[in-house]
Amino acid sequence: MDQKLQPLFTPWKIGKCEIKNRIVLTSMGGTDLFGWMEINHFDKDGAKFIMEVAKNNCGLVLPGCQPLYNPIMGQWLDKNNKMYKDLAKWMPEFHKTGAKLFVQLTAGFGRSFTVSSMMEKLYNNPVLNVLSKPVMNLDKITASASPSENRWSDHLPSREITKKEIDRFVEAFAVSSRKLMEAGVDGVEIHAVHEGYLLDQFTLKSVNKRTDEYGGSFENRYRFAVDVVKAIKKECGPDFPVSLRYSIISKTKGNRQGALPGEDYVEVGRDMAESERAVKYLQDAGYDMLNCDNGTYDAWYWAHPPIYMPENCNLADVEHIKQFCDIPVVCAGRLDPRVAAQSIAAGKLDGAGFARPFLADQEWVTKLMNDKEEDIRPCILCHNGCFNMCHYKGVPNDQDLFDSTHLARCAVNAETMQWNKHKIVKTNAPKTVHIIGGGIGGMEAARVLKLRGHNPIIHEKSDVLGGTFIPASAESYKGKLRDLLKWYRLQMEKLGIEVHLNDEVKDVAAFGSAPVIVATGSKPIQLKKVPGYEKMVEGCEYLNGTKEVGETVAVIGGGLTGCEIAYELALQGKKPIIVEMKDDLVSQKGVCLANSSYLREWFALNKVPVYLETTLREVQNGKILCTDKDGKSLEIACDTVLGCVGYIPAPLTKEKTKNVYLVGDCLAIGNLRSVVWRAYDVAMSI
Repeated sequence: MDQKLQPLFTPWKIGKCEIKNRIVLTSMGGTDLFGWMEINHFDKDGAKFIMEVAKNNCGLVLPGCQPLYNPIMGQWLDKNNKMYKDLAKWMPEFHKTGAKLFVQLTAGFGRSFTVSSMMEKLYNNPVLNVLSKPVMNLDKITASASPSENRWSDHLPSREITKKEIDRFVEAFAVSSRKLMEAGVDGVEIHAVHEGYLLDQFTLKSVNKRTDEYGGSFENRYRFAVDVVKAIKKECGPDFPVSLRYSIISKTKGNRQGALPGEDYVEVGRDMAESERAVKYLQDAGYDMLNCDNGTYDAWYWAHPPIYMPENCNLADVEHIKQFCDIPVVCAGRLDPRVAAQSIAAGKLDGAGFARPFLADQEWVTKLMNDKEEDIRPCILCHNGCFNMCHYKGVPNDQDLFDSTHLARCAVNAETMQWNKHKIVKTNAPKTVHIIGGGIGGMEAARVLKLRGHNPIIHEKSDVLGGTFIPASAESYKGKLRDLLKWYRLQMEKLGIEVHLNDEVKDVAAFGSAPVIVATGSKPIQLKKVPGYEKMVEGCEYLNGTKEVGETVAVIGGGLTGCEIAYELALQGKKPIIVEMKDDLVSQKGVCLANSSYLREWFALNKVPVYLETTLREVQNGKILCTDKDGKSLEIACDTVLGCVGYIPAPLTKEKTKNVYLVGDCLAIGNLRSVVWRAYDVAMSI
């Protein structure tokens, strides 16, 4: 192991609880031991994930956030005794790993509860409102410190939670903690004075307008969080560890307005001065650890950093706050292990928190320890599998119910939390399988086929593996995507997969009756009806470096691809202009709000011109002609016109036979998740 990493593998204590190393799995919805958005029970899938992480040398493991009041069916966590008994039977096996387990408990989301269009209908239709309450009582679930607008919806406001409801939550925290302790759990974590969840909403003056003992003064605003830890300590004794998930700074300018890294703004939530006071106050109340990052749901990219956020984005604030308390502090958020190790060695940090990397590869800590970093499948911070809750103008959350109730899966690892569906099953009839196209879809199919015992052969028409993922990972800030491409290429080599480069296949019939997987990807849409379209540069041409662009670039298309290219152009010092037909940027399904809100707010802060509801009419030398939503003509000066209006499937064949399978964008345009998961499914079906 690299000696620079050694500080990560030293013991430490939370109260009297000794942890074998400094690696912490921080909670993610969907990795719960008692189920997520479903009837409470001991969850075998969540337990399998937690066990795999523990077996692979994680020191402190925190399963997914466990609501005390279940949004589905309104169950209270302290009422189901059977699941605690099931947990007690499981805990001895867990403890054999040497890891410690803290279960994270939450009072809920309040105004941050993720509302969908369906929920808006349930809430606002008087009949449906009454009928749906036994299943989903939205009035109760979304209640906040004070009447507030919901983070996601203009049509489902939050009412003020009552004192009686607060008392019930405090009781549930205490009783659930005792039952967890009796089941053998090593501690609990309270969620949270963090991320703008309900407990945090009480602490924030911008949300909490109460005039009772839970509003007004600093002490009153933090009273709910203090009552919770005192009740747990009374119920469980002083030595049972209680951690607090904690946002140091809210990084919030207002409702639905985050503050970007380096932005000069007025904080409406918790600023550093208040945080310096709060950490000591919370410590004195009884909390034994602070598990820290920054942000709220209004500034969601701090707690769930997309690829655009800088690495170690929360570390400096965590190191600063450690000076104001005497209990251990953990940092999470795009944390680099070597940087974390250096901070721990310097006494500036106690624990290093990681979440999504464990979804991509549950064995990554073991590989790190064994000098096999090149074998770590990287998280690319896309949120396509774990948190694809997307929001754009007029749409509260455009997400399938399947995704809403099955979080904590992974775009790059089809097996995570889907072990019943995606698992390597050895074949009893090995076949030679020809794969046409060596992009991510082709390589994933080859990898799974080889692990099953088949003989895959990749035919790639270019001189390198990667396909359209090469330009997709080309922007300067996409190092993690380039790491994934490197990982796939290495797997082809290590598995001994036969690869034919510069081998263009024109007809699947060349392979006779052998199975064939077509993974030929897509081709860009050309605006051939627009006069002057031939003057345009296609997005991949720019990203591949085959065509240059000028100083001022009109990017036609404000979806994710267009916005990411515009962001890259701006980072390179050029002047992008975005032209989009829809009424919002990144107005598409599957792109998490943490990702899209960063781009929208970054363009606004940096004054990147954005023309929404605007149609390209003509491309001329030095300018484009457009029409806005009112039919008004616009003339926009530019040096280059860059097309990013989408792609269409480009299969080698559309013929459907039992031996020909299509994967990736040549079947249907999607994202990395749809490519990887489909490739896995097809490889398992042969």
